[in-house]
Parts: sequence; structure tokens; C-alpha cells
Amino acid sequence: MTHQQLNEQLPSVIEGLVASLGGEPGLAHLNRVYLPSKETIIESIKRLRQLVFPGYFGEQGLTPSNISYRIGELVLEVSEMLYQQVRCCLRYSQQIPGANGNGENCKECDTKAAEIVHTFLKRITDVRQMLASDVAAAFEGDPAAQSADETIFCYPGLFAITVQRLAHEFHKLAVPLLPRIMTEHAHSETGIDIHPGAKLGKSFFIDHGTGVVIGETSEIGNNVKVYQGVTLGALAPAVPDRVIAATNGANTAALFDGKNTDGSPWIYLETIGGGSGARPGSHSAGSETTFRAGSTTRSGRAARAPS
Repeated sequence: MTHQQLNEQLPSVIEGLVASLGGEPGLAHLNRVYLPSKETIIESIKRLRQLVFPGYFGEQGLTPSNISYRIGELVLEVSEMLYQQVRCCLRYSQQIPGANGNGENCKECDTKAAEIVHTFLKRITDVRQMLASDVAAAFEGDPAAQSADETIFCYPGLFAITVQRLAHEFHKLAVPLLPRIMTEHAHSETGIDIHPGAKLGKSFFIDHGTGVVIGETSEIGNNVKVYQGVTLGALAPAVPDRVIAATNGANTAALFDGKNTDGSPWIYLETIGGGSGARPGSHSAGSETTFRAGSTTRSGRAARAPS
């Protein structure tokens, strides 16, 4: 077939594709309110990351004398992005028709969108405090980490946690679609799937991370470390403080008290450190952190200050 012959066949191809839409209407979003823009939401994540970690991403050369100007620029940009996307999500949930919902007024949607974005922006300082503990946990929990900067720049687990903590705030504010778009972007970038509804405690560290799945109903305590391949889903109980979750070969479901929750293979969840919270069989050597999966043992190092 020549190039010209290919072009001559394209009208029949187009006709067939258009005709197929009637047979599978669920695969086409036609004559309905616009969906939120995934591209814009991803751009907002990039700017939110700059707000959370100023000087690490985006513009360099920030100083105490110019940081307020840069923060102001970012807040203005991300506020407008998020307002339009939250507004679109709310209108989508109401199935208001027209170009992005403009065909029919929904003042309630617009007012609610402004309130949601305002509340979210005010909560970023609290999210930053949680993420500061996550950065420390990643640096202290990984002997290969040379600096806290390395964990912020390079660690996929920290990126996934950052996006989830931000998306979780929108989830709590009952925004449809947007939180899931955010966490699925992080999932596609890192291979780490954390539902925006999951409740994560402080000082949370995901080491390596590939194949980690944390479901909507998961509740994870403070000072928890999760290794690659772990699934914490609907059948897993809440993860208590100071626990390590890891896999042992093909064993990948939950173990808390020596019994499977559903008869499936195991994830080894083991309480670390001493004190009244320790379970039978857990470690009690002071504050030493130890991971055991099968015959593998790894002891944690003492905490050190970031360089």
C-alpha cells in the first residue's frame, strides 16, 4: 500500500470508528459536562511540590529575602488551577451540561469550590509538618541515604506519600475525582498505589516501593516502614505504631498475630522496639529497629542530622 492509498482509506476508517461509538456509548464522553483536566492537575502537583519543598523543585536561588515573593506566585498560580479543577469536579458530580459546566449556572458549586480551595491551602502547613517527619524517617531508615536532600530528590516513596497527603486533604473535603487523579499520577510515576482515603501516620517510610498497594480503608500508625511488594487492603487490620511491613518471597498478605486474615499468603508485620505496645514475639532491644523476613535480618542505624 502506498502513502496515497493509505490516505484514501482513512475516510472509511473514520466512518467505522464513529459508527462504533453507538455500540459502546460507555466508552465515549459526549454531550456531557467536561471532565477535569488531568494535565492541569498534574501541573498543580508540581507547583504544590514547590510549595512543600521550596528550593528543591522549580526555581533555584531562593533566599530568605525573596522566598515570600516566590511563595506568593505559587499560591496565586495553584489557587486558580485548583479552583477551576475543583469547580469542574463538583459540576461533574452534579452532571451539569455545557462547556465545562458553564451552560447552566451552579453558584453553589462555585462557592463551594472557593471554600474548598481556601481550606486546602490553609492545611498545607500541617501537611508540611507531616512530610518533614517522613523525610526524617526516610533518611534515618535507609542506610544507603547520604542526605535528607537525596530522599527528597530521589525517593519514589516520598513522592508518592507527598502526593497522597495532599490528595487526602481533598478526599476529606469530599471532592470527587480530583484526589484519585492525583494519587494515580503518583502511582503511574512510582509504581506505588496509595488510595487518597488511606490514613497515614507521621514518620511514614516506603523503602524501594515497587508494587506497594495501600487501600482506601487502611489506617497506618506512626513510625511505620513498608517495603516493596506489600499490600494493605480491605482485609488488613489497622497497622499499629512502630511496625515494619515486608514480604517474604511470594508471601504477600497480612500477618499480625501469627494467623492469616483470610487464608491467603502472608505479609510479615512485626512490632519493633520495647514498651507496653510490644506484642509477643516482637523485639524489645530498646529503640533498635530490626526487620526480619525469612532468614534476612537488617538492623536500623541511629538517627543522624541531615547534612
